[in-house]
Amino acid sequence: MDATALRALQAPLKDQYRNDPDKAVITLKAQGTLDDQHIACKVETGRALAVAGLHPATGGSGAELCSGDMLLEALVACAGVTLKAVATALEIELRHGAVKAEGDLDFRGTLGVDKTAPVGFRNIRLSFEVDTDAPQEKIDQLLKLTERYCVVFQTLNNKPELSATLTRK
Repeated sequence: MDATALRALQAPLKDQYRNDPDKAVITLKAQGTLDDQHIACKVETGRALAVAGLHPATGGSGAELCSGDMLLEALVACAGVTLKAVATALEIELRHGAVKAEGDLDFRGTLGVDKTAPVGFRNIRLSFEVDTDAPQEKIDQLLKLTERYCVVFQTLNNKPELSATLTRK
């Protein structure tokens, strides 16, 4: 695809987002389940090989994961592994568990429709569902420590210093 084809593909989307900004906000979702035998989280991607591409809201085919999908999947995977590890350390038996992440992404900023709109997620909601007999105070401790030790959660909450370089081969 060349620049002209990309612009032609995105032009109707840009017009739509200018006319109805609410249509530019898309909720992306990711989910996973805790492994009941190991400290692991199975993230549902639908693919053995994750291929990144444009989201349909920016002209993509929908056959590939967009970066927002991948970010939520990383959050689900890390949070699930962390939850399972913390539960194991605290001797909390989890018979079953699920992790879900939802995030609202505003594509107006991504496509340059609105220079003040954010490029990235407006908000992300992370939730856990667990089957356990542990008392509520242990569950509260489990959540608090999972938030504390989940690398992706902490990285999103406490923006690290970040730099980028581009080099020629």
